[in-house]
Amino acid sequence: MKQKALLLASVAVTLGALSACAGGYSYYTVPGPPPSPVYGYGAVGVAPGPGYVWVNGYSDWRGGRWVTVRGAWVRPPRPHAVWVAPSYRPYGRGYRYYAGRWR
Repeated sequence: MKQKALLLASVAVTLGALSACAGGYSYYTVPGPPPSPVYGYGAVGVAPGPGYVWVNGYSDWRGGRWVTVRGAWVRPPRPHAVWVAPSYRPYGRGYRYYAGRWR
């Protein structure tokens, strides 16, 4: 009986994870907007090679607090991918923070 319950729980968790991936955006409910932009998110400079794109710095929600992520040159995960910057929107008494992603 325990094995059946464990199997059903693991299937439910797996399906939940897969459905979150299919939805596109992942979001977190946060208590307030990110801090004001800080200078020093990173200087653009010159691309280190062909195929790199610049991703601007931003504030990310990690471990229950805002963390500054510096801008960087990165290679997209697939051809023609576009970086969608993180955003936040008012929701109830807090905000929903939508993580950045490749589209």
